Amino acid sequence: MSFDAPEKNAAWAEKKGFTFELWSDERRTMALYYGAASDVGQRTASRETRLLDGEGNLLLQYDVGLNIGTHPSDVLADCERLWGE
Repeated sequence: MSFDAPEKNAAWAEKKGFTFELWSDERRTMALYYGAASDVGQRTASRETRLLDGEGNLLLQYDVGLNIGTHPSDVLADCERLWGE
């Protein structure tokens, strides 16, 4: 999720060949709620991943930083551990 408009996210996802949706949080509502932003004027969100249950409760959180190489496999492993294959 980024602060960019949905159209900008969609164009970027298409350019990168992503096969999943990218969500937009232009008003920074979720970023403020989950702590990925400290105020509505913040230009970019923190690089974080949060795993939530079906009711929106926080289960796990990851400070991604520059660890984008192994981060997806770590998150997938935790998803399998929590919810099975």
